[in-house]
Amino acid sequence: MIALIQRVLSAKVEVSGETVGAIGPGILALVGVEREDGERNVMRLAERLLAYRIFQDEQNRMNLSVQDVGGGLLLVPQFTLAADTRKGNRPGFSTAAEPERATRLFEELVARLRESHAPVATGRFGAEMIVSLQNHGPVTFWLQA
Repeated sequence: MIALIQRVLSAKVEVSGETVGAIGPGILALVGVEREDGERNVMRLAERLLAYRIFQDEQNRMNLSVQDVGGGLLLVPQFTLAADTRKGNRPGFSTAAEPERATRLFEELVARLRESHAPVATGRFGAEMIVSLQNHGPVTFWLQA
């Protein structure tokens, strides 16, 4: 599983003009599911999202996690993160999980995070989404699990 995470002051996802997920300060995570991913990847990505230290402490060092600061998580499914871009000028998607499997693993990730953290908001799998954010820093990291 892949997560492109951004430290945000706020973020939201709209589908057909309706806000389906929104957070204040926290992490926006664009999540891609690869063909070989399974439960172990879900568990590891959940752990990393909650524990990854990208928020500043009193000395302005990135030393605090989203749990430490009580921030929100906004998870947006994005299959294009799993694209193969190594050659040519058009992405290939043979490395991405098929939609049914990707949906199930994404939903498992959301459920696991909601067991131990709040708020957790999401985009809508398979929908055309408008994602708005205020990146704080900017701070952006690529996580793989």
